[in-house]
Amino acid sequence: MKITFYSNFLNHHQLPFCKAMVELIGERFTFVATEPISAERVAMGYVDMNKAYPFILRTYDSEAEYEKARNLARTSDVIILGSAPNEFVDIRMQNNRLTFRYSERLFKKGTYRRFIPPTRKKINASFTKYRNKNLYTMCASAYTSSDLELCGFNPEKCIEWGYFPELKEYDIEKLIKSKHGECIKVLWVGRFIGLKHPELALLVAQRLDREDINFHLKMIGNGKDFEKSKRMADNMGLKHPVEFLGAMAPSEVRRHMEEANIYLLTSDFNEGWGAVLNESMNSGCAVVASHAIGAVPFLIKHRENGLIYENGNTNDLCDKVMIFARDLSLSEKMGKNAYYTLKNTWNAKVAAERLLKLADGLLSGNQIKFATGPCSRANIIKNNWFCGEEQ
Repeated sequence: MKITFYSNFLNHHQLPFCKAMVELIGERFTFVATEPISAERVAMGYVDMNKAYPFILRTYDSEAEYEKARNLARTSDVIILGSAPNEFVDIRMQNNRLTFRYSERLFKKGTYRRFIPPTRKKINASFTKYRNKNLYTMCASAYTSSDLELCGFNPEKCIEWGYFPELKEYDIEKLIKSKHGECIKVLWVGRFIGLKHPELALLVAQRLDREDINFHLKMIGNGKDFEKSKRMADNMGLKHPVEFLGAMAPSEVRRHMEEANIYLLTSDFNEGWGAVLNESMNSGCAVVASHAIGAVPFLIKHRENGLIYENGNTNDLCDKVMIFARDLSLSEKMGKNAYYTLKNTWNAKVAAERLLKLADGLLSGNQIKFATGPCSRANIIKNNWFCGEEQ
């Protein structure tokens, strides 16, 4: 089977999946990069992966390379299309060939946007135009299927997918023990911008302070609200330390995750996936995450491998963090369960193996169904799914 994956550029969230595909099918897998990596990302310490691996074809190098990408669209058994020109899907659909679109949710800013003419036109060109063709959607958000149904796309053709950062394997008992210390280590990672809500991590710190919990909050990242957040922390007069560490390389972020007891993920519905959830769960953290984040309904089973709080409900967030802060054994149990969720199911190797089985079944007319996890059916999940849940 020959599979080609089209996207703008290769990043560290897609690389493990690409490597897994190469291990499984070798030179029959190609990653097509349609754009060079941005100077901003290079300045942040990201490696230009477009030039680092032999399985990559760069369409922007020359017209001859672009034509190779077009030819792969014609001849591949399967293609995956992420952030790349629709031209490649149009080529496929001329002969109704098996194609997967890789997509976060469509309506991060509200489902009303489906009535905006330019948005409707874009969605039609990407999805609904070919809804009766051999086109499926890899949902890199638990909310993608619901958004697509509103536009007339068949949700039965939507599968659970996501981003697959590097899976690290640990002696999990040893890792959990290494997190022990004099205080509870709380971690927040992200850009200091509105949709990530760094201020919520500080409100958690204020609650822990008032409850006289011995803790240390680390915040990693930069952004336009970085200095504002530092001033907010100063104005709170917290007795316990809050440390602003700035931006750092992904490998350094993982080191801090390995040390943390509790990980906070406070983004709202504008967060498409949230790959730091994969990474923090892989690192054995007890995660407290907003129900609005695209990855959360797929990866977290509430009270089994993490705690979910209702987006916008600060009291609920703080209450959930206090559950972990007051019960070390519970936080350790959920950290271990989180680790096994990534090790056993939500990782690049499992995703690649399942995709090959699913594609083979679709091509041969045999239904292949997975109960949960990558390549299982992405059931419709509405924005308010967590409201009214027993918490």
